[in-house]
Amino acid sequence: MIRNIIFDIGNVLTDFRWKGFLQDKGFDEAMIMRIAKVSFMSPLWNEVDRGVWETDKLMQEFVRMDPEIEAELYRAFENIKGMVTKRDYAIPWIQAWKDKGYGVYYLSNFSDKAYTECADAIDFLPYTDGGILSYRERMIKPDEGIYRLLLARYGLKAEECVFIDDTPKNVEAARALGLWGIVFQTKEQVEEELGKLGCV
Repeated sequence: MIRNIIFDIGNVLTDFRWKGFLQDKGFDEAMIMRIAKVSFMSPLWNEVDRGVWETDKLMQEFVRMDPEIEAELYRAFENIKGMVTKRDYAIPWIQAWKDKGYGVYYLSNFSDKAYTECADAIDFLPYTDGGILSYRERMIKPDEGIYRLLLARYGLKAEECVFIDDTPKNVEAARALGLWGIVFQTKEQVEEELGKLGCV
């Protein structure tokens, strides 16, 4: 029996709108793609969420990959407010499952900078029963350890949890540890799949 629902945050309870964020800062399409290539689309972005590197070091690495756009990179990442925005259904959805008696947790690859500068987007965190943000633990999904840490910290049994994430490899990692898993596409699709698992 499923007793706990574990949500990813980005593109599940919030929108990770990096492209719109860069458009808001006035960059044209060509510059947006140059910035993205050395940041959002780079393996280095994992280090942002892992929380191991200081911001200055990351920026130096971004610049090293495309020195011609140093000024643009610093302008882009000086403040990232608006990069992550909350979906309207986040709090009602969390509250609905809690009202039905389920434990509700979060497990997300998330950076310190986003936690600070996009705080308004994650104001639903206090409505949950707890969770893990990757930067605090120096681990990211799909590392096995971050799932095990969540289960241990809150005394959860894997077979009693369902994990919802928009990234298939993260869901696969959860399933490998015995959790149920759903790849998020839409809220409605997830509701339907939860129903099939007996969550009502």
